Parts: sequence; C-alpha cells; structure tokens
Amino acid sequence: MRRGAGLVGLGEAWHETFAGPAEADDWWAGLAGRESAAAPASFGPIAFLSCPFDPGHTAARCELVVPQTVVGRARGAGWVTSWGDPPEGLGGPVAPPPDPGPVTFTPGAKDRAAWRAAVAAAVAAIAGGALDKVVLARDELARTAGPLTQQWLLSRLAAAYPDTWTFAVAGLVGATPELLVRRDRGLVTSRVLAGTIRRRGGSDADDLADALASSSKDLAEHEFAVASVAGALEPYCSGMNVPETPFVLRLPNVMHLASDITGVAQSGASVARLAEAVHPSAAVCGTPTGAARDLIRGLEGFDRGRYAGPVGWLGADGDGEIGLALRCGLLESDRTLRLYAGCGIVADSDPELELAETDAKLLPMKQALSA
Repeated sequence: MRRGAGLVGLGEAWHETFAGPAEADDWWAGLAGRESAAAPASFGPIAFLSCPFDPGHTAARCELVVPQTVVGRARGAGWVTSWGDPPEGLGGPVAPPPDPGPVTFTPGAKDRAAWRAAVAAAVAAIAGGALDKVVLARDELARTAGPLTQQWLLSRLAAAYPDTWTFAVAGLVGATPELLVRRDRGLVTSRVLAGTIRRRGGSDADDLADALASSSKDLAEHEFAVASVAGALEPYCSGMNVPETPFVLRLPNVMHLASDITGVAQSGASVARLAEAVHPSAAVCGTPTGAARDLIRGLEGFDRGRYAGPVGWLGADGDGEIGLALRCGLLESDRTLRLYAGCGIVADSDPELELAETDAKLLPMKQALSA
C-alpha cells in the first residue's frame, strides 16, 4: 500500500518457495497464463514475492504467495479478484487489531560498540583499495508484552509513512521508501536512494536538505548506487533516462538523496526478471558487488535473510511493483520481531555517525511498535 492505494491478499491459494525471482517468475507465468492475460495487471491474478538479499549465503528462499482473494484500490476505484468465490463478509465491519502492549528492544548480533568496530574495519578495507563502498546493516530484537499482529503494525506504518510502500509478505513487515523496479505497461521505473541525513526536532528542513545535497560523502555514495542500477537495467531497456542530479526525498524521520531512473522494457523483461537483474544494487550491497558481499558476510555477524531483498507483487502479464525490503522486521514469533537497518560506508565514513544513521532508520518500526 502507498498513499491509500495498493493490494491486500486474503488467504493463500498457493505458497511456493524458489531459489530466485526468475525461477519464481517461470512458475507464476505458467500458473497465471501470461500469454493469454488480457486484463490490466492490477485487476488480473496477483502474486506476492519476497526474496533473500544473498541467496548464496542464507537458508531463506524466495517466498511466492498467491492469495485466494485480492482486494485492490487505485485512482479512486476498488476491485476484488478471487480464485473461486470471495470469502463471506468481505467489505463488512472489521474489529481493530489489539494493541500488543509495552515493547522492549535489545541488541541483535552485535552491540553498538561492536558494530562501530565493524564500520571502522570496513573503512580500512576501502582505504586499502579492496572496494569503493559497502552497505553494513545491524539488527535489534523487539519483544512485545502481548501478541503482535501484522494488521496492528501495518496500520500504524501506513498512517505515519504514507509516501512509502507498506508491505507484509510471509512474515516480513515494513514500510520501504525504495522502489527497486516497477513495470507498468512496458514503462520501467526504479527509485534509487543513497545518502541520508537524520531529521531532528526543531531543525530547519531546508538547511538539512541543502547540507545533504552538497555533501561530497553522500553524493559519492549516491553516484555508486545510480550507476549500479542503470548499468543493470540497460541490457533490458531502451530509451533510458538517468538523472544527472539527485533530488532530496523528505520523510518524517530522514531525508535521502534520490534519483528516478526510467526506461522502456524490452520484450520478455518481466518485473521479476528486471528485479533479479538489478539486485543487489550498490544501495544495499556496495561496489564492486562481489567484494562488498564478501565483506558483508565477514563483518555483519548475522544472516540478513529477506531483509534488503526484493519484495512486492507480480501481475499475470509481467507487470508489477517490487521494492527493497527496508525499514522492516521479521516476525519470529507472535511476540518477537527482528528489526534491521543499514547504511552505506565509503572512504570518509565516521562509525559514530553511521551508527546514528541506523538509529534514524530504525525509528519507523520502533515508533510503530510503541503505542
């Protein structure tokens, strides 16, 4: 969901796991009958997809969920698509989800001092010429006094962050500001975010935006990310437009340098295939990709699973919308949520400032959990 529009699935007609987005796409195309799909993607059969950040270094797999019923809303219209009859009572009154009560937060794989040390080690590797940029993440555990439901968390995220894409697929829940790739009637769009500054109470927003837009550290980080995405999309698109200068995306907790890349998809380039080509971009991994991924494996100390991986929906005709699973958490039990946040490390990164950036990126989930 974004700005009150989007898709909600009820029940599961199918729930399959795959090695990657392309394999999932092959299965989905066979089920949905892509060659004969005539309806617009939003109104036809829909599948939800969530894939790992690093398939070669995790037990997690791509989760593809085909709901029994999809309720959609866009441009002031609503619709229902169902495999079989829609559930009884659809559209009737719904009781508000219960408040889970007080929440406590504890460090995950590394405490704050250990994570600062990991950032310092990454800066040293960059200074030594091993790579140009790496994205390091950390995790925290949130434990609630009572049962935590997806509905309660999602309703709070959507209300507080309407300009993000609020998502929940197979237990991964969040509100991401970053669109990995959208395919809409052949038009391809990707929003690249890299370079961040925290918003603080009482601070002048325009001054912060100017500081971000002129930061050499953040501009360098952003340039790596844009080049990564544009280079990956180029073989699958024609008529691409890659902005030379980013704009500042203002969210309630942070500001990001952002660039919207567009192009026209070549025949056969479904949204899932495009996502597999683009991921992992420098915005969530680093540059060069192989060296950054190896450093992440050695320094983070935990398995990202589906955090920072592709998440979104697929239409029967190859259109769809896939974001990056950021500002999110994984429901490990009905009272435990593992939260994640990361930031891009370049040559002049400061460990204390990078830690503060992860604090800012954890705020959406922490505030949503705290009644």
